[in-house]
Amino acid sequence: MLILAASNGKNLELARQVARATEALAPSGPASSELIDAELIDLVELGLPLFTPVQQSIGAGERLGVLAVALRHHRRLWVCAPEYNGSLPPTLVNAIAWLSTSTDDFRSLFQGIPVALASHSGGGGQKLLSAMRLQFSHLGAVVIGRELHSTPQKAANPESITAMLAELHRLEPPPLG
Repeated sequence: MLILAASNGKNLELARQVARATEALAPSGPASSELIDAELIDLVELGLPLFTPVQQSIGAGERLGVLAVALRHHRRLWVCAPEYNGSLPPTLVNAIAWLSTSTDDFRSLFQGIPVALASHSGGGGQKLLSAMRLQFSHLGAVVIGRELHSTPQKAANPESITAMLAELHRLEPPPLG
């Protein structure tokens, strides 16, 4: 499973919590090893340049390749992102813009891939979760129904993380290729 953190603050901490929860799962079934084999990518640290038409002609460099390879390898995705002005954070929008314009197999990176959505947000977070659901559904992903939301006043529920991991595991991703 690939875990994307779209901030290097509380959502990165949340992503690390999800990664630790995957380690606690016992293997059972053919897809379990892929689920437990979690890779975390911090989109802030990845440092993709801002997507613009001028920058597109220069390219994003090898860092974009790291993200694309991880998406091809891992057939399940968990996204932890903060709410920015009621919507998606720039790091996530930027990564999707680069992937959509710079990879030959952009649609296959997301088509049919089970996705879990999570946010640590000081505000409501529901607008972000709705925007991410719309974005990943548009990309062809299968977004699970349950979402994870934490705030400074309410920590992420470990039982919710476990239930969401079980749901991701239950869904069969499309084969590679």
